Amino acid sequence: MNDEEIRRVLGLLYQDDTLRTFASLVLGANGGLSPKSLRKLAAGGLAACDDDGKWRATPERFRDLLRAHAEPAEELSPEERVLRTFLVDGRLTTMAMRRDKRLVVLRYIATVFEPGVRYAEKDVNVALRAFHDDYAALRRYLVDEELLSREDNVYWRSGGHVDI
Repeated sequence: MNDEEIRRVLGLLYQDDTLRTFASLVLGANGGLSPKSLRKLAAGGLAACDDDGKWRATPERFRDLLRAHAEPAEELSPEERVLRTFLVDGRLTTMAMRRDKRLVVLRYIATVFEPGVRYAEKDVNVALRAFHDDYAALRRYLVDEELLSREDNVYWRSGGHVDI
């Protein structure tokens, strides 16, 4: 498959008559459709005629085009897979229930705190709110797992890995 096939499919969907016909097929309508539009859609792989003369949409054509042009998936480490599961656009969607997965997420979150720097509780809250609205729970998890330490409402990073 090449770029020309993608342009052909997009061109068919750009034209009002073929777009309307394709939409009708997707919705299950079969009567009153333009034979010319049906032939165009069939030539582009977006429609097919059954043995009994009934037309149907073939939206799997989109999947085939995507697969043909998709970049090979990159290999993810187990930690990266966990992070992609629980973080979307940098925000925590839910906290992992299993401790091993929760630790992966918490170690990642802990990296926003610089080793050797002391943070006031309000600064920790601001940093954690970027990940989730329940920053107090995150703060508690980080302290419980000894990734942050606390004394007199002052926090510092005490665990996790450090990039050098």
